[in-house]
Amino acid sequence: MSDIPAGTRVLIVEDEAIIAMMAEDMLIDLGCDVAGIETTLPGALERAAAGGFDIALLDMNLNGDDSGPVAERLRGAALPFVFTTGYGDAGRPDGFASVPLVCKPYRASDLASAIARALAR
Repeated sequence: MSDIPAGTRVLIVEDEAIIAMMAEDMLIDLGCDVAGIETTLPGALERAAAGGFDIALLDMNLNGDDSGPVAERLRGAALPFVFTTGYGDAGRPDGFASVPLVCKPYRASDLASAIARALAR
């Protein structure tokens, strides 16, 4: 069981389809609702501005684009998020050291823990 409230709406920002689908399955198993999947920086920026979700999973690299602008927009809107990455902590944007990070490939327990930490802030 997780400490994530049932029905938490999660936006997945991920450029790799298989990883996005895996995250979607894990989130559903954790009792979350997937609010959508964005695969590009422009799409993620639009979605971050529009809202309609409680938390976002934010890949730090979207098809070679740094997702730092999305992180800035989410922070500006006071929307919690979790960074996801295949590169470890090295690619984390400056000023976001306290944002939970999950390294790929991740497990549902890692995802649940990071989401619970982000929501508790």
